[in-house]
This record gives sequence, C-alpha cells and structure tokens, in this order.
Amino acid sequence: MPAQASPAPQWEPKEPPLTTPWTDQVGPDNALPEYPRPQMTREQWLNLNGLWEFAGAATPPAETSEQILVPYPPESGLSGIQRHDDHLLYKRTFEVPPDWAGQRLLLHFGAVDQKAAVSVNGKEVAVHEGGSTAFSADITDAVTDSGPQEVTVEVEDRNDANPYPVGKQRNDPGGIFYTGASGIWQTVWLEPVPDSHITGLKITPDLPDGSFAVRADGSRGGRVEAVLSEPGGGEVARASGDAGADVRLPVPDPHLWSPDDPYLYDLKVRLLDDEGRPVDEVGSYAGMRSIGLVDDEQGRPRLALNGKILFQHGPLDQGYWPDGIFTAPTDEALRSDLEQTKQLGFNMVRKHIKVEPARWYAHADRLGLLVWQDMPALVNGQTPGEDAKRNYEAEIRDMIDQLGNSPSIVTWVPFNEGWGEFDTARIAEQVQEQDPTRLVDAASGVNCCDSLPDTGAGHIYDDHTYVGPGAPEVTGERASVDGEYGGLGLVDEGHLWPGEPSSYEIVENREELTRRYREVHDDLVRIIGEKGISASVYTQITDVENEVNGFFTYDRQILKPDADAVREANRAVIDAGTP
Repeated sequence: MPAQASPAPQWEPKEPPLTTPWTDQVGPDNALPEYPRPQMTREQWLNLNGLWEFAGAATPPAETSEQILVPYPPESGLSGIQRHDDHLLYKRTFEVPPDWAGQRLLLHFGAVDQKAAVSVNGKEVAVHEGGSTAFSADITDAVTDSGPQEVTVEVEDRNDANPYPVGKQRNDPGGIFYTGASGIWQTVWLEPVPDSHITGLKITPDLPDGSFAVRADGSRGGRVEAVLSEPGGGEVARASGDAGADVRLPVPDPHLWSPDDPYLYDLKVRLLDDEGRPVDEVGSYAGMRSIGLVDDEQGRPRLALNGKILFQHGPLDQGYWPDGIFTAPTDEALRSDLEQTKQLGFNMVRKHIKVEPARWYAHADRLGLLVWQDMPALVNGQTPGEDAKRNYEAEIRDMIDQLGNSPSIVTWVPFNEGWGEFDTARIAEQVQEQDPTRLVDAASGVNCCDSLPDTGAGHIYDDHTYVGPGAPEVTGERASVDGEYGGLGLVDEGHLWPGEPSSYEIVENREELTRRYREVHDDLVRIIGEKGISASVYTQITDVENEVNGFFTYDRQILKPDADAVREANRAVIDAGTP
C-alpha cells in the first residue's frame, strides 16, 4: 500500500458547465489515487495529489492566496479555480515516511503544461519544458532530516502564444479548438529507491524471433535479471545481462496480443549487486505482437497485425472533459471512454493531438484496443520558428520513449492537417529510427486543409474527407486509410457546452443519426472492397465543447445513436477489410 499524504483541509469545487457521472466522486482525499506508472511499478510510493496552495497572475506571483485540487488544471471546475493565468505558483508540504530512511527520494510529475521550475525547501531541483511528457527529480539532497518538506512549482503557460506543442488548446476557444489546460494536470508523486536502482525500462516484442528484448537502465550500471511469467502463473523465461543492454527472453509458442485476445505476460526486473543479490525490483507487463504491412491478393499494401491483415477501425478520441478539461475526473472515467469504444464494436482508437496519462495506455493494453498516437500539434496556420521546432522535436522524442512499452500503440502520427508541420520526411525518418517496431503515419490528412505537399514519407497515406468516407487509392508502398471522416452531429439540449454547436452535418434526431451512420458505413464497406484501404477513423467518440459530433454527449450522459446499429455497422466494416 502507498504511504498516505497529510490530510487536506476543506475544499469546494467550482460548478462546471456540464457534469459527468464522476464529477461528484472527486475530492481532496481521492484525487486520482491510483498508482500512476503501470509498466514500472514499485510497492512504496506517496501520492501528492490533493490540495495545494496556489496563486495565478499575469506576471509571476510571489505568494499563494488560494487552494487548488491537483492534478486538475486551474481552468477546470474540479480544480476549484476555473480560470486561466499565464503564471502559476503551487506549494505544498509533505513528510517523508520514517521507513524510507536511507533511500534516495524521487519526485515525479506526470505532466505540467508548459514550462515548470520545481524547488524543494527553496532549492531548485528540476526545470522542464513541454506540457505532455513526464519528468522526475532526485530530491534527496534537498530534503531535511525530519519534519515537513516544502515543494514549490512555478509554471508559465500562455497556451498557443508560446512556442510549444499545444494540440487544440487555445486562448480563444471555439469550433474545433478548445479550452486550454495549464499547470499540473497529471499525478504528482514520491518514490523511495536505493542508491543503485533501475531508472528506466524498455520492452520490445520480437515476434519473428519469438522473444522479448528487455533493457533496464541502472543509476550505477550493474547486472539485471528479467523474469517473464504467465499472468499470475508459472515462469516462462528468465535471463540476465548488463544494465543498459538488451536481455533476451525467449518465449516458445508465444500467446499473441490482439484486440480479440489482449493477452499480457507479467514481467519482473531486478537489479543485482556484485554478489548477485537483488537491490531493486520493478514490476511490469508485456504483450507479444507485431505490426507491419502485408500485400493483399491484389498486391496492395495493407496494415497487418501479427503478420495477418486486420482492418483497423476506431473513433477519434480527444480526451477532453467538461469538469476536468484535460484531466479525467477519475480513473474509472478515464477507462470508460475506452470501454465504450470497445462495446461499440471498434478495434482501434486514434488518440488525437493529445498524450494521456500512462494509465490510459494500460487500460487500452488490457481492453484490447489498437492505438494510433498523435503528437500534439504546434499552432495551425503558423510557420513554426526555431524555438517551436526544437520544442516539438524534444517532446516527440520523449513521448515515443515514454509510451513505447505499450503493446496497444501500433502507429505514431507526427503531424495532422499541416498544423505547424515542418520537415515532414525528416521527422518521419527520425520517428522510424527511434522506433522501428511501429508504423508511422507521417501526415494525417495530407490531402486537405493547410497540409504541405505529400512527401511520400512514412508507411501510410492518410485521407481526411468529411462527411465522406474518403476513397483514396492505394499507390506505391504505403497503405491508404481514411484517417478522419464522419462527423455526424446531433444537438442534445441540456447536454451542451456554452456556445454555438458545430458539426460537419447536423441531423434532427436519434433515428436519423442512426440511419446516416448506417449509410456512411455501407459506403465505407463498398470503398474497402473497391480500393483496399486499411483503416478508418470516425469523428468522434464524444462531443468536445462546441463540437456535437460524438457518439456520446460531452458529459458522457447520453449515447446518441442506437448502440446495436452502430456495433453492427462497425463489425461489418472490420469484416469487409479483414480477409
């Protein structure tokens, strides 16, 4: 069990424009209490979510005068603040549990948007730029021997006025752009580790070889031992080697991971001392699968999972919440959108221009949903400057490094519709070099909007056509996909975000929405047969602020079309594209 932070004082949220089924479950004593790093677990940890002292202003504030519920961004009702400030100041105290004595102390942040400077007891321990990736600091030398320790986080976030990837966050939201989410928006936590400890874990399935490559980095090098087991069962493989180098775990007759059978092995990795005794241990899991291109009977390249053509069909998922903005109110809520996606008959989801907390990917791994992961975009309509390019490249490298162990992720999507796009072929090549085990969709929506000319980079030609579906030809060595289409909207009074509802096509009622969904997907089945496209992404799983083209209303209270009809249409699409 994790050690518990000190009790928080009384707190009240602000009333959000819409409430979800989980809004009332959130409070200072249960603000995302779950372990935040499912693929590198340790038993001892301390969750620092909860009430922090807070101040926000146009210029850097010197003193705190409010309270905020971390990790909900200050723009959200759940934070208790519900406004944006360009400069933010967070403070809280914690006490180090006595049984942690003699260990190193790590302070972890899931994500802080956009630029964060962290101090402990007045000593700066970390500066991090970029709002989508995790960072940590060894704070051992900054803490005192006993008593309360003070952590301070100073943040600057100007949304789209700063040269950082922002996705769809805007200072002036509307239409397809949404409320910004600044500051701390993922879990903050402490972890004790020995002097010599595991600092990182990389797990790579190698289906042709029938093995996993496991690399554990150590703070002081050393030897590691990796043990792969059946889930809750017997040992499958054991191997050892140097820290920082691949250790091979052979898996005879591997049980493959797929959407229909999301099988995951258990993994333990130990760091050994000179006598071969374990000094540190982390837990994880691994899925055996491959992703690639395979020619169909007509010689057209198609997307294939585990060496077999599988049509990938899923919704656009933007991960916004009316009560938490960028942060799901609870872990149950975070998982719920994926569960609903699965129940509607999809086998894939495109995580659109946002990086989620690590637990979201663990849920996708366990539920069996293929994930296309977008990189959050730089501002659309602008040619990025050198600072913006540098920030983008640093953050996409970190994103791939941090999410790379998740078997559900099968495709990286660097750019969308030309938004802040630059050096497309070079970026696609860098992504492929960093992760040669996955596909790269270099420029989603290369046919539309402000997109740059098609460079031919990556593994996928990606068409956006609304309402569509698009009918791109398969040419050359890339698979072709409908990376966005649909956008059928229905206005559901009482479940609307303030502002003018928008969609690509708005229908009058539930029955018409269901009928149009069937029609669009009957057309898609025909296109799959004629053109041999490999995947399709429907817009979208939920309404988002003023966009009303979701299966669900933004508050997740209402499913707008008929579920059985949607599920039947979706299964017909997957069957049409899977030999």
